[in-house]
Parts: sequence; structure tokens; C-alpha cells
Amino acid sequence: MPVEFLTEAQVAAYGRFAGAPSRAQLERFFFLDDADRGRVDQRRGDHNRLGFAVQLGTVRFLGTFLADPPDVPREVGDYLAGQLGIADPRCLRRYAARLPTQHEHAREIRQVYGYREFAAAAGELRRFVAARAWASAEGPRALFDRATAWLVEHKVLLPGATILARLVAAVRAEAAVRAEAAVRAEAAERFWRTITEAADGVDRELRARLEGLLVAEAGARASPLERLRVAPARVSGPALVRALERVVAVRRLGAGRAGHRGGPGGGPTGPAGGARQVRTGIAPPWWTPSH
Repeated sequence: MPVEFLTEAQVAAYGRFAGAPSRAQLERFFFLDDADRGRVDQRRGDHNRLGFAVQLGTVRFLGTFLADPPDVPREVGDYLAGQLGIADPRCLRRYAARLPTQHEHAREIRQVYGYREFAAAAGELRRFVAARAWASAEGPRALFDRATAWLVEHKVLLPGATILARLVAAVRAEAAVRAEAAVRAEAAERFWRTITEAADGVDRELRARLEGLLVAEAGARASPLERLRVAPARVSGPALVRALERVVAVRRLGAGRAGHRGGPGGGPTGPAGGARQVRTGIAPPWWTPSH
């Protein structure tokens, strides 16, 4: 699946402020407890105290550090400044002057608060997305949003949007393949139960003969069923003889008397189904080319 499934709104909001946080979001992500304030107060100057607090709240809220930490909605600066007793939140502008200080604060926050790089948690995220894709009918956009929320919740720094989108697309495609395989296996199981039950009603030894097709003989590289399933690949006299021998072997099983009219694909064995069976050399007794 291509990664272009993201909407413009998703791309614009990924790892960025898409407007001012709500009051509830401010209280959840930007509230400073005693431990936070003790670490903030180790900085010299109101601009550094406020800048450190802004970076801490930003990574909690967005899951990433901003390239320009002071570039936050005014409501964020005002809320944090109020907690720190800073009279003028505009002092945050001075925090932008020294990049080394910003980088030093970001490294400290990562270390002290336990934030991980994406590569260290990619396997966990893949398992989470796979479980969601398997258990729900969510599309790739919803899975992308859930993956983003998982990263934020588990203190994993966001990767680029394209990297996350590719992971979501790949895991969802894998889940679709597994789901299809599960459906086919279930259909095959139903088919086998149906045909063996029908066989028991006609010939109690037929089930044993059918099950015997699944058991490879000692030293054989394929089961009898596999040998019957594969048609001759060449057009020649010997190939025709082998094809006829396969037809005889199938008819000797006596399965045609069970009267089954369906297969794992879920469709009837009408003319189209008969044509498919003729191509494999296992044709129902009623089939002739004139159909």
C-alpha cells in the first residue's frame, strides 16, 4: 500500500502544534509537579527556566522536540510561566538565542524522563499495529493516528511521518495476508468436513482413502494428493498417458458418489468450476468439453 494515504491535516498536525492546546490538555501534559519544578529551578534565568519547561511539556504533548522550542502557542508559555512565577512569559524569546542550551536541555530530558529513540521501540510498535489491524477494521489513517498516540504514550520520540506511514502500511498489508490465509484455512477445513461427512454417508471406507491422499509415503517427496493435483506440463503422448492415469486414480477413490457440489472457494462446481478441474486433470464425471 502506498504511504500517500495520509491527509493534509494529518501531515500538518504530526509532531506540531495544530493550534492552542485545550485546558484539559494543558493540565495533563504541561502541569509541573514538584520533581519537575525542582529540575526546572536548576536553570539560571527565567528564560532558561521557562524554556526547559516548554521543552518538557512539548515532548510530553507532541512526542518530539521542536526545532525552534519557543515556537509554541501563547497559551503554553502563559500556563507554564504562571506555574513558575514568571511575570513576563515573553522572556521565552531569549531562550532561542543559544542552540547549545536548547540541545543540552533536550538531552537531559530524554535521559531523565526515559524517552527512547524510535528504532529502539519499532518492534513493539509493529506488534501493537498488527494487533489493531487484525482485531479491527480500521483503515490506514486511523492506524497511523493510533500508532502516533502509542508512541507519545510510551515515551518514544516520533520518527518522520513517512517512516511511520510506511510501517503502518507494511504491517497492515501483512495482517491482510494473514487474514486471507486464515479465511482460506477455515474454508478448507469446512470443505474437508463436508466432503468427509458426505463420504461417510456413501462409503465408510472413502474417508480413509481421502485422508490417505494427505500422507506422503516413505521416501516420497510429495503426498499422493500433490501428485494428483499437479498436471503434466508438456504436451506429448507420455504426458497424456499420465493424465489419463491420474483420472483413473481419482475415479478409483469413489469420491464422485458423495455428491458434493462445492469447494473451498465457496462456488458451485458448474461449467466454470469443471473447467478449472479439467485443467488440473481432476474432472467431475459429468464434465465433457461440449459444456
